[in-house]
Amino acid sequence: MCGGRGRAYHLNDTQHICFDAIQPGVTQAGSAVKCASFNRSPLPRRYVNIGIPLTNLRAWLRGERDRMHVVRVPSMRDEASRQMMRDRGQLQKEVLQHRDRMRKLLTTLGCWDDVDHRGFAGRLARGEVKCYDDTPMPPELRERLLRECERLALVEQQFAALEKTRHENLPAAAHKRIEDLSRLKGVGPVGASRLALELFWRTFHSRREVGACAGLVPQPYDSGESRVDQGISKQGNRRVRALLTELAWSWLRYQPGSALTQWFHQRTQGTQLNRRSRRIAIVAVARRLAISLWRYLKDGVIPEGARLKSA
Repeated sequence: MCGGRGRAYHLNDTQHICFDAIQPGVTQAGSAVKCASFNRSPLPRRYVNIGIPLTNLRAWLRGERDRMHVVRVPSMRDEASRQMMRDRGQLQKEVLQHRDRMRKLLTTLGCWDDVDHRGFAGRLARGEVKCYDDTPMPPELRERLLRECERLALVEQQFAALEKTRHENLPAAAHKRIEDLSRLKGVGPVGASRLALELFWRTFHSRREVGACAGLVPQPYDSGESRVDQGISKQGNRRVRALLTELAWSWLRYQPGSALTQWFHQRTQGTQLNRRSRRIAIVAVARRLAISLWRYLKDGVIPEGARLKSA
């Protein structure tokens, strides 16, 4: 909503600001995003107030950046580019859901046929899939399985079509980022595409911005009398956070000589049976990996000890 409204105002030569609607100095997960719009003039003549003090907006315009947290809205091109990979993930999820449903329905009959086999739908239509005692399948259940097979075939067809065209309409800058990320061992083409389109479309000015954008920064609480670690902030893009955690595990496997892998092994030495400590450490690896990949794309600095794929 904020992005679409901002683009519409921009076409009318109206500046549009989206910001995190929390009080200065307060961190709150899941806070709402609010908007302010005004004509481009020294003082805002036309102003849309949605629950914010006007003094905070004037202070921010004077350069007091700590008064409000402004949200960066992606361009229409960047937003459209991200939808292809998100749609791919949704289609992949639907394929697994259809197959899992069919397995569970067959289990109720004591049937263990392989639903992943290409000929399963044909065997089901010919009545060759039977119950555990070799009796015919009930017609109601058979018809439902046939409908599931039809929906699965449609999803697989859409998935295959998307795989062929998902790189055709991407901007040249996104293509370059995807190619650079794919050169590193442990980073596949799908992970590189998702990371380039979901995270690295932005321009970061420091490593702290990278970690905060992914929601992987620690969130300590210090009241003066007690200090409590509240875990990570989780205020960033949840897709990026899950992807970086997945890439961190892949990095440990395919980059055993890198500094990040060595740090993880030193940090978890003697705690192989403690899964919680390893999960905490892998989040730190994910944050450091995001920063290393940002430096790699920005300055061409290969992560310490990392290896590239052979040509």
